[in-house]
Amino acid sequence: MLSGLYRSFVSASWKKMMAPVVMLWLALCLSGTLAVDRGNFKTCDQSAFCKRQRALQPGQSPYRALLDTMELTHTKLTLQLINDNNKVRLLLELYRLQGNMTRVKINELKPLKPRYEVPDVLVQQPLTEPLSLLSQDENGVVLSLGGEAQRVILSARPFRLDIMEGHELLMSLNSRGLLAFEHLRTRKDTSQSDSEAEKPQGTDPADQAEQPKADDKVEEEKDEEGMWEETFKSHTDTKPNGPSAVSLDFSLPGVEHVYGIPEHAETLKLKTTDGGDPYRLYNLDVFQYELFNPMALYGAVPVMLAHNAQRTTGIFWLNAAETWVDISSNTAGKTVFGKMLDYVQGSNETPQTDVRWISESGIIDVFIMLGPTPYDVFSQYASLTGTQAFPPLAGLAYHQCRWNYNDQEDVQAVDAGFDQHDIPYDFIWLDIEHTDGKRYFTWDPHKFATPKDMLQGLLEKKRKMVAIVDPHIKIDSEYKIHTEIRSQGFYIKNKDGGDYEGWCWPGNAGYPDFTKPEMRAWWASMFAYDQYEGSMENLYTWNDMNEPSVFNGPEVTMHKDAVHGPWEHRDVHNLYGFYVQAATAEGLIQRSGGVERPFVLTRAFFAGSQRYGAVWTGDNAAEWDHLKISIPMCLSLSLVGISLCGADVGGFFKTPNSELLVRWYQTGAYQPFFRAHAHLDTPRREPWLFGPDNTALIREAVRQRYALLPYWYQLFYHAHRTGHPVMRPLWVEYPQDAATFAMDDQFLLGRDLLVHPVTEEGARGVTAYLPGKGEVWFDVHTFQKHNGAQDLYIPVTMSSIPVFQRGGSIIPRKLRVRRSSACMEHDPYTLFVALSQRRKAEGELYLDDGHTFNFDTKGEFIHRKLSFSNNILSSSNLAPAAHLSTMSWIERILILGASKPSKVTLKTAGGQDSQLEFEFDASMSVLTIRKPGMNVGEDWSVVLK
Repeated sequence: MLSGLYRSFVSASWKKMMAPVVMLWLALCLSGTLAVDRGNFKTCDQSAFCKRQRALQPGQSPYRALLDTMELTHTKLTLQLINDNNKVRLLLELYRLQGNMTRVKINELKPLKPRYEVPDVLVQQPLTEPLSLLSQDENGVVLSLGGEAQRVILSARPFRLDIMEGHELLMSLNSRGLLAFEHLRTRKDTSQSDSEAEKPQGTDPADQAEQPKADDKVEEEKDEEGMWEETFKSHTDTKPNGPSAVSLDFSLPGVEHVYGIPEHAETLKLKTTDGGDPYRLYNLDVFQYELFNPMALYGAVPVMLAHNAQRTTGIFWLNAAETWVDISSNTAGKTVFGKMLDYVQGSNETPQTDVRWISESGIIDVFIMLGPTPYDVFSQYASLTGTQAFPPLAGLAYHQCRWNYNDQEDVQAVDAGFDQHDIPYDFIWLDIEHTDGKRYFTWDPHKFATPKDMLQGLLEKKRKMVAIVDPHIKIDSEYKIHTEIRSQGFYIKNKDGGDYEGWCWPGNAGYPDFTKPEMRAWWASMFAYDQYEGSMENLYTWNDMNEPSVFNGPEVTMHKDAVHGPWEHRDVHNLYGFYVQAATAEGLIQRSGGVERPFVLTRAFFAGSQRYGAVWTGDNAAEWDHLKISIPMCLSLSLVGISLCGADVGGFFKTPNSELLVRWYQTGAYQPFFRAHAHLDTPRREPWLFGPDNTALIREAVRQRYALLPYWYQLFYHAHRTGHPVMRPLWVEYPQDAATFAMDDQFLLGRDLLVHPVTEEGARGVTAYLPGKGEVWFDVHTFQKHNGAQDLYIPVTMSSIPVFQRGGSIIPRKLRVRRSSACMEHDPYTLFVALSQRRKAEGELYLDDGHTFNFDTKGEFIHRKLSFSNNILSSSNLAPAAHLSTMSWIERILILGASKPSKVTLKTAGGQDSQLEFEFDASMSVLTIRKPGMNVGEDWSVVLK
């Protein structure tokens, strides 16, 4: 939600009497075409540590490995590094991890005080495998990383790590000499007593650095501007610990394509940053963000994937402080002709991408995921940070939201409107205006006087609600949430030790310290039905503004010198939203006694946020370019584990025309999180307000989503089990097809559906790339067959949503129209069998109760393998130990690319054979088998003769 417009108008002296004036000004401005004011957010040059580190140029590294300090145990290698300029020593730890990963940690050997190491993101302490020493001399050591001749070469002077496989160099660390580690120190103008107070007891200042020998030259360390204090606009950041930045470079030979490090409104393939700002990872509330800009947005996942036709690798930089990522390439700027010329002339320059990570504080803790396939990298990352939370089925259906539905009568009218126009939906959402004066966990006593009546009305239609609960707490002595947080000391502190206060929607607000386990546990307890008055089992939660957003703070967020226990906010900033969502999800689980799966949407996120729910792309605009960018933004999130992603359908800001709105519904229906949302200053845009023709188009898009819910649910079950993304770039499935490497206007859902949304205004056609030499693809609407490995021009009308099913796949659908997903529970299935060139196909069917953890805790689910081979379509059990009874049955089978049989016979587990009715469309080669009637939980086969 919006906050940026407050940035210049809200200050500590702003009194309640000014609020109406500011709100009027806000409403007037929002009707214009305002965009982000870059001046309110830092560039690298305005961020002292980024400017300082980026000024270091590639060259000879001052760091040297002290091989005589090396210790090699069964689980890790440790040795000391020394900076030959200042003689400060670092401790290097190197681990070989299970699953073809390597972990590298670098910290100060003896820091003045502990440096922050990120907790709670890793799901467990990573399991190690033995390291073995292959060779050693005065220049370095060579260690075995296990099979396929994988090894790491540690060079001593200068320090460098090279990861090899056979004769191939996979990755180098510090090959450009950009390792930098600003050690903690006392300020030169600080009195001796202050210096002593800062040091831990028993720490000798001489321990920080190796004492120089007589002939050693030690460079004098100079204090630079911004090391101990930094001012941006009217905000001063005191830095009691002084400079503490860390940096390391990685070289990726043979790589031209890198992806990830969301969140940025950027193409899927990341661009080089030479001559501009690096990509910034710093969770911020950015008003109406710009596209194709490396500025920070709401979330930060410090994970990058690198891909070429031979291999996929990944880098996970585990640091929660403000981080900048520089990318350079030796092929950047070369035209296709230039690359061809290099080839013709026999140039032996290997393409290479170089990446440099710079963080303000903490340590270097990096996980190198060596693939070699894309799915290996997904599994490796999932083993570290966990998999996507398995959402309740309703969470994958359609959500209707705006800021704000006015009152209970408005909610009832919108709900009735969906029934009147025969459009299904599952969730209606309430924004901040539903509360009593922006006091979260409350209801406006006039507009939402009887919330349980409202929720009960939705429950009777098998529908649900989401209400917003933000992590800024109105400072009001009559407000229970505030008084309990204050009494227990759970607020974040300012640098002087008092409770940190800032401005957000309620006015003066406190910010709970979610880094404290005790605070998270208390927050979770507030979702209990006897605490959150008016709540019921069909009320779920939306966490917004959790970057955290502070209207009168620097860059619309919290001061970095605010304090979380022993740590500064600068150390933990990017974790704040992660903790808020985690505590909220736990609260929804606890209120049901651990039975029900939660649904929680968050705006701010970090690595591991996938474990707690959904993410959306924030305050977008009703513009065609924002529709287009939603695809690469969600693909980027999917690559780093966050599959449940979506964008506000229609655009949050501004007003879409009917064409844009329809095209956005058609696109959103094929993205994982499907929610319409709009700013309070925009005209209402419920699906039936744009004329009957557009209502029909939107209805059809939403119904297509509901028909595919069995497939979506199955994909999310796999994402939960394996970490594999639901929404995928084409190169994930076709890793050797270079034509797919930079493609981000189309995508795959699982392996088997290819979607090319129409995102151009006035489009008369689109060109889709159908991958896979020797494969075939079927238009899901017309059943027309097309060969793979071609660009296919598709004429489009306003009703067109270009979607193709891969030949060789079987996809279950439910085609009966209902008002919500829960109403579909016992509905029958239609199987769409798309045959490959070899006349084979396979797929799956998964179902459970749709909302509890019983699939996991009690084995209550059905998981079937569907296969077609030798003219036999069969269903077999993939989970013999599981159990679930269902009333659902197979009511129809469509076989695409079929030949006409003489008869069709059903064989059931009981040994009975029966003849089935069928129709054959010779013009499209489609065989339709009607009402075969078998229960989806049984073994059966359908034989074509």
